[in-house]
Amino acid sequence: MRLRRSGPAEPSEQLDLGAVATGIGERPDRLAALDPRVRLISAAMLAVTLVSLTSLTSAFVALLAAIALALLGGVPVRRLQHLLPLELLMLLLLITLPFSVPGKSLLEIGSLSASAEGLRLAGLILLKANAVVLSLFGLVAVLGASQVVHALARLGVPAKLCHLLLLTLRQILLVGDEYRRMRLAMRARAFVPRSDRHSWRALGWLIGMLLVRSLARGQRLGEAMRCRGFDGRLHLLHRGRWRRLDSLVLAVAVSVCVALFAFDRWSHAA
Repeated sequence: MRLRRSGPAEPSEQLDLGAVATGIGERPDRLAALDPRVRLISAAMLAVTLVSLTSLTSAFVALLAAIALALLGGVPVRRLQHLLPLELLMLLLLITLPFSVPGKSLLEIGSLSASAEGLRLAGLILLKANAVVLSLFGLVAVLGASQVVHALARLGVPAKLCHLLLLTLRQILLVGDEYRRMRLAMRARAFVPRSDRHSWRALGWLIGMLLVRSLARGQRLGEAMRCRGFDGRLHLLHRGRWRRLDSLVLAVAVSVCVALFAFDRWSHAA
């Protein structure tokens, strides 16, 4: 029997490498061509600038700019679910802060009085917090752990701190998997957490065993690294090259920060 050589795959059968690289439903990162150092420096400058804003108008403008930056950075829509804990905290601030800041009364509930100043402060914190987080999402969150650590090393961060950060980022997921396996083993033994002495003792054993296994994993990791020739230095495999585009983007980031700061002072004075 002769084997017939198959021709090229049909368009519907060909593998979409772009979809595999970016993930189904994810946006392409339009800032991927930038050096990670530019993204880290810009993120730090934007965070400091956004935190220093004192006007609601400037904070709202900064939030719009942060949303645009997140879209440019190709942040997946599903990653926005990580904002839920922040929004719950902001909701708590919106409820409690107006009643704890003195000022012009807007609402009275019994002996409690909600002030306009407290509501304004809560709204300002809400806008600034979301703007900072979205900016970090667009600039830093889409980078891999090795990219961030290598960029920090090229920016002059001490090598030991870079080692610690890289190992922490890589091992924290493994520790989480270990915790889930131990919880699954407890559920397989019909453990149901309650507010009694037995449950607290079992949870204490769980935390203790997790620490012991994490220590053992760290020791094995250190031995494996030494067996592979680790000499205490972080070898940069991709040193990168600072280009003219990076300088231009950094200049734009500085200009945006200065413009936001100036607009905030102008709107606050007005």
